[in-house]
Amino acid sequence: MAEAQKSLESVKWNTRQRLQYIELMAFYTGVVTRSDVANTFGISDAAATKDLKLYGQLAPDNLIYKHNVFGFVPNTGFREVVTDLSPELVLPIIAGNLPHAGNPDRDKLVYGVPVDSLPLPTRLPDKHILAQILRATRHHKKLELSYHSLSDRESDNQRIIEPHSLINTGLRWHIRAYSEESFDFRDYVLSRITEARMLEVEGESSMKYDDDWVETISLEFTPHPGLSDAKREILMLDYNASNGIIRLNVKRALIGYVLQRLSVDTTTDHSLNPNAYQLVLMNRDEIEPFAGWALHQR
Repeated sequence: MAEAQKSLESVKWNTRQRLQYIELMAFYTGVVTRSDVANTFGISDAAATKDLKLYGQLAPDNLIYKHNVFGFVPNTGFREVVTDLSPELVLPIIAGNLPHAGNPDRDKLVYGVPVDSLPLPTRLPDKHILAQILRATRHHKKLELSYHSLSDRESDNQRIIEPHSLINTGLRWHIRAYSEESFDFRDYVLSRITEARMLEVEGESSMKYDDDWVETISLEFTPHPGLSDAKREILMLDYNASNGIIRLNVKRALIGYVLQRLSVDTTTDHSLNPNAYQLVLMNRDEIEPFAGWALHQR
């Protein structure tokens, strides 16, 4: 490990970005190909081959070439050599569609603007569990998992699902998937998955069959009537309201999360504290069929 690290330090930053991508792709999606590297970074196939060869020199036991996928797959005992593969660092990279993370001088602000974030609790699974989830999602395979739900039902926590998309609510991560148990699409909190195994079985469903995922609806808000006129005016400016209405187009599957994040008063009589719930939902009846759980939780 120390020898590999010493060699890695001599690699130029632009090359190291591609090595990070190779390592992340191999571990989390289960395969990385020459065309993956070439297309992502806009380089020639020959240059991509050179990067893959360099990665093999730095981590000689990590990857195995498989002719049936025309690419490299993780070897048993794979260990990170180039980058940190922890879920809290990798998921934002995937969400931002970024090929790599970090920079050679972490104290230097690339854009000259300091940015901080809230120190929220980490609610993520082990990286090996996440890798199985992402591999099943990318390769459209079925996923066997152990899931611990907060519902009061008495049933085994073993499930088989067919995942198609990740969801980041800002507070926690979910995987959107078809459930073989309930015969519908639903969300699973990643941190509640304690075991996961991608099955070598093609998924029978897909995103296009998930009506609540492909269909959008317009949420209509207005400032809480319990606020003063001055505060209401500020909020309408804050949310770029048009004719006193704040409109937001949202996937039907994500309505409940949006209502939670915006702290919307969804009660019929707008009875919640207006200082804590500054917006009210105007088209509640239209939304209820798709997000009843979010409307009746208070």
